[in-house]
Amino acid sequence: MKRARFSEEQIIAILQEHEAGAKCPDLRRKHGMSEGTFYACKSKFGGMTVPDAKRLKALEDEHGKLKRLLADTMLTCQRCTSFWQKVVGLLFSAK
Repeated sequence: MKRARFSEEQIIAILQEHEAGAKCPDLRRKHGMSEGTFYACKSKFGGMTVPDAKRLKALEDEHGKLKRLLADTMLTCQRCTSFWQKVVGLLFSAK
């Protein structure tokens, strides 16, 4: 995975400069940020404070863990169902 060049704190500081009235091209040139990166960060972090961004990151991490846990549980359930179908099939075919 590609490493982020700017930390969340830096992005929020740049966006706060923009909200304070700094021109977008000047900010991008000053910080070496592309136009696409600037607007992607603005859509994700616009209007946030640093604690909000940290909370968002924690929630995204927790969401990923829960999705993996759900996938593992569903796979286990599918394996158990398949096993019991085979067992029942063997019991009824033996008679």
